[in-house]
Amino acid sequence: SEIACVYAALALADAGVEITADKLVAMTKAAGVEVQPIWASLFAKFLEGKDVMDMLSNVGSGSAAAAPAAAAGAAATEEAAEEEAEESESDSDMGFDLFG
Repeated sequence: SEIACVYAALALADAGVEITADKLVAMTKAAGVEVQPIWASLFAKFLEGKDVMDMLSNVGSGSAAAAPAAAAGAAATEEAAEEEAEESESDSDMGFDLFG
């Protein structure tokens, strides 16, 4: 029933209609889905005063700025791992060969 409220809220937002609990219940009833009134009320209160279409269009904008920083961090980590591997190779030599 929660997903029915989500779809009803999206349909109302797309039509430019204010999202209320009564309208959510009416939309879900028209679709043949029975929704408990508490869900419709919760969704309506959560979305009250919010622009749903704006929320949808800005879903990925926060992670786009973090991607270059994460890539730089990954490159630095990779370089550090390579340096550590080189150091461990030189340390493990210690002047004798176990198999030679």
